[in-house]
Amino acid sequence: MDFSAVWGNLGFLLEASWLTIYLSFLSFLVALFIGVIIGTSRALGVPKIVEWIMVCYMEIFRGTPLLVQLFFIYYGLPQVGIAMSAHQAAILGLSLNFGAYMSEIVRSGVLAIDKGQHEAARALGMNSWIRLRYIIYPQALRITLPPLTNTYAAILKDSSLVSVLSITELTRAGQLIYVRTYEPFEIYLTLALFYFVMTFSISRLSRLLEKRLSSGSIM
Repeated sequence: MDFSAVWGNLGFLLEASWLTIYLSFLSFLVALFIGVIIGTSRALGVPKIVEWIMVCYMEIFRGTPLLVQLFFIYYGLPQVGIAMSAHQAAILGLSLNFGAYMSEIVRSGVLAIDKGQHEAARALGMNSWIRLRYIIYPQALRITLPPLTNTYAAILKDSSLVSVLSITELTRAGQLIYVRTYEPFEIYLTLALFYFVMTFSISRLSRLLEKRLSSGSIM
């Protein structure tokens, strides 16, 4: 095995890794916002037409491949006058796709809180926002943290699909190096190692946060 091509392009790979982290983190934040809004709304109850729209969104984005969604957003939407950069399309596609999954995670977490706590909070005169902020969300976070961090790891790995939009993230960087060097084994082994280190770091961070949440030190 000859890793000279990898060492010679290590700076390029590290730069692409940072772009991967940047895209996946922004997508996670937007997806989390979508998930919290839809998940909380469905858990607490919304008009049937609104819930129907939310369910349609979830079924569409969970029932179609992410790759197709990225192509549609970047290449299809400009046909109806909605154009955006490759980075914007990547973040939008990842956010909408994983937001559909995260909404169910949030909904399950909110529903897991005993209804008596909702009633007690209302009896104390708390409005909906205060009830969520101080009673429901802190407890739901303990329940949803593991699946949410797993979802972030999934976003990070699936961000490799945005290479089809000619974004030079980690996977595309590896492809470009391979085209120049024709050393697939060493290059893709290195890419796998990079992704493993990033996802393993997320896993360790998740466990640390779970421990701190259990002790109440970050609440």
